[in-house]
Amino acid sequence: MPAGALPPGALATGSAVSLPSALPTLPSSSLLGGHKSVQIEHNGALYQLRTTKLGKLILTK
Repeated sequence: MPAGALPPGALATGSAVSLPSALPTLPSSSLLGGHKSVQIEHNGALYQLRTTKLGKLILTK
């Protein structure tokens, strides 16, 4: 194995690898539009998406 090469299946640490996402990515700001919470209608049901004081997202029915 060449010097500095990783064995098969090993992951390099400390290196940033950007892989293309299979799913579209939306910034939360585009969903929330500056509000702390919004309602999302899905298949006739209403859900609430809200942010916490710590900046996390919570989705409830």
